[in-house]
Amino acid sequence: MTVTPRRRTRRTALAGAVCALAVSATGLTGCGSDDPDAGTNGVGRLKPEQIQSRTRAAAGSAEAVHLSGTVVTSGRTYTLDMRLKSEGGSGSVTSQGMAFRLLRIGEQLYLKADAGFWDQADGGGDTGAADKLDGKFVKVPQGDPAYRKFSGFTDKDVLLEGLLTLHGELATDGHHEQAGVRTVRITGDKGSGGTLDVSLEGKPYPLRLARAGGAGTLSFSDWGKDFAVRKPAPDETVDYGQQLPAS
Repeated sequence: MTVTPRRRTRRTALAGAVCALAVSATGLTGCGSDDPDAGTNGVGRLKPEQIQSRTRAAAGSAEAVHLSGTVVTSGRTYTLDMRLKSEGGSGSVTSQGMAFRLLRIGEQLYLKADAGFWDQADGGGDTGAADKLDGKFVKVPQGDPAYRKFSGFTDKDVLLEGLLTLHGELATDGHHEQAGVRTVRITGDKGSGGTLDVSLEGKPYPLRLARAGGAGTLSFSDWGKDFAVRKPAPDETVDYGQQLPAS
């Protein structure tokens, strides 16, 4: 059957109308195109400075987040698996072969570890004290160096503010995928200043960060997904006093 120019025009017009209706109904961009930003939230079309601004704003407005990966600070590598929100956070930290848990509720920070951790922290001088602290949530005094050192790992706003900044001249580095989600990648100084993958689906949340100078790599998930932060029961808690054993 021969398709006349008039029929072809009608078909094109009909396809365009269907596409327009679909875009209007879903709020997505693009239709039937090879455009990598078709059907996305559109941030892939923005300048890298705008993408960074949008993703920082999205992260700041989210009620909660789950982050995991490594952070290198002061020459030490910490492996984190944390769930964070404004009122507090909880999760595990591993460094130099020693693992412990952190829990923060408001301003109160707790640290939970086994006897081996506390024995090492105390230099092996008081195994009795280490046994008493074994498996307990130990209250960390706010004036203790450990409080200043570890509370930042449980503070969503402070942690993200420090992490989600790339250094140097920003540029986009193509479209990628993280955990099945399409992303656009931005870099600082061609990657030496860090790289950040930003979601192209839904809100432009950051999904993966490689920090500048090889200072760790983090993945972000469960944006906006709330979780409970429970104060430990009295029999699970130990108040060590004014200062913990030096770590």
